Amino acid sequence: MLILAKAILALMIGFLMAAFLGLVLLPFLKKLKMGQRVSIYLADAHKSKSGIPTMGGLIFILSTIITITVLFIMGKLEFSYNLLIVIFVFISYAIIGFIDDYKSIKNNNNVGLTEIQKLLLQVVVALVFFFLYMKGGGDPTLEIYTLNIKIDMGWLYGFFLLFVLVGSSNAVNITDGLDGLAGGLSAVAFLAFGLISWGAGWTEGYQEIAILCFVLVGALLGFLIYNTYPAKIIMGDTGSLCLGATLATVAILTDHELTLVGVAGVFVIETLSAIIQIISVKLTGKKVFLMTPLHHHFEKLGWSEPDIVKLFWVVGFILGMAGIAFGVWI
Repeated sequence: MLILAKAILALMIGFLMAAFLGLVLLPFLKKLKMGQRVSIYLADAHKSKSGIPTMGGLIFILSTIITITVLFIMGKLEFSYNLLIVIFVFISYAIIGFIDDYKSIKNNNNVGLTEIQKLLLQVVVALVFFFLYMKGGGDPTLEIYTLNIKIDMGWLYGFFLLFVLVGSSNAVNITDGLDGLAGGLSAVAFLAFGLISWGAGWTEGYQEIAILCFVLVGALLGFLIYNTYPAKIIMGDTGSLCLGATLATVAILTDHELTLVGVAGVFVIETLSAIIQIISVKLTGKKVFLMTPLHHHFEKLGWSEPDIVKLFWVVGFILGMAGIAFGVWI
């Protein structure tokens, strides 16, 4: 019961903090004219979103950091080496996203950092994470506990972690295209990994990592008050980049990298749709989808934005619960 009480308390504080910060940050960002610029290639329904404040990720980012700090001061949370790694990745990728959003607004278009600049910064943070992970006793072994499989990857493990971290970060970023889509899916994914983390007793600071996940779930739910259709604020790269990277970090630290593929299945499918489209156009000159990522394909088919989001949320919830069963129970 104590574990359940801690989880609910963390979630509740994160939610209340985000709900309050939203009331403060929304008018502040409007006053600073931090409105997003909508791509000319998107459907006409998206044109009305031009000017809606972006950098909304600050709501759940600040809420999470403040809540974790408060819990630490109250003696409800102990800082561990692994928790510091998670927070480092969380803040670092948020800063990359913030720079990208700020440059986009300053340039008065939908282009912030170049793809090379963004990727380079992501790789640098990923390399620092790898160094910290290995220094903390990280094992270059890929484990599938349910099947009792262990694969010693040796030096290739570094490239594997780099791929997981950067890939996950960009997968959430790609998915953030409809009101509430990435936020809702991320809340489900962090709920799943909060439970998975609490079962990963072999990981130093596993309870603290779980609490951070639950705080982030609450903060994301508070953020969705302002981000669901019709959105009053947009997550932006500030939020999407850090969510994906943090999710991957938790998966790596708890040795559930492959479980991440299932829990974050919708993010993976969205990314694959974009990759398949690019390859098909380059090789055959034909499109597989009307538009990518996949949620835009459904828009082109005539689906309403709320219906697409609800469908993707349901699929994400099913995959998340399956991930819990695979990662904890089975």
